[in-house]
Amino acid sequence: MPSLEIHNISKRYGSHKAVHNLSFSIEEGQIVGFLGPNGAGKSTTMKIICGFITADQGSVHINGCDILSQRIEAQKQIGYLPESNPLYPELRVEEYLNYCAKIRNLGRSQRALAIDRVVSLCGLTERRKQNIGELSKGYRQRVGLAQALLHDPPILVLDEPTTGLDPNQIGEIRNLIREIGQ
Repeated sequence: MPSLEIHNISKRYGSHKAVHNLSFSIEEGQIVGFLGPNGAGKSTTMKIICGFITADQGSVHINGCDILSQRIEAQKQIGYLPESNPLYPELRVEEYLNYCAKIRNLGRSQRALAIDRVVSLCGLTERRKQNIGELSKGYRQRVGLAQALLHDPPILVLDEPTTGLDPNQIGEIRNLIREIGQ
């Protein structure tokens, strides 16, 4: 069974067809990217997959869970980093990750282990006590990625994770994503 199965999803905004009869499936271990011009429906598709908006038609199944009828269970299977990384600049990295881990219902001991794991994985060890607002854009992206990985999801959805980064930061984030993919 595919990890992610999309069947004939469509989404309109007024008269504009953002997504039209899109179907595909992704097996465990695959890394997939969406390519297309602005307005092609890439972000809309990712938001439908993550259950943040609903398709006008079609279905999405995540590890067998229907995103409409089993939304909470399906969303537990996903780590999501949106295009506009929603961070709290007044919080320290560690505080923000703890907050996100609580939202994910990780117990106290689970939270500590998960935070240590993602801080190390995302190269944030030296920044974990720093305020997010003091970080470079590249490090803020790492914090967003760490947040998406906290609950060790089988599916990771990243919407333009390198937008606005300089060439060095783009390389760092791509390398980090490659490492995580392994």
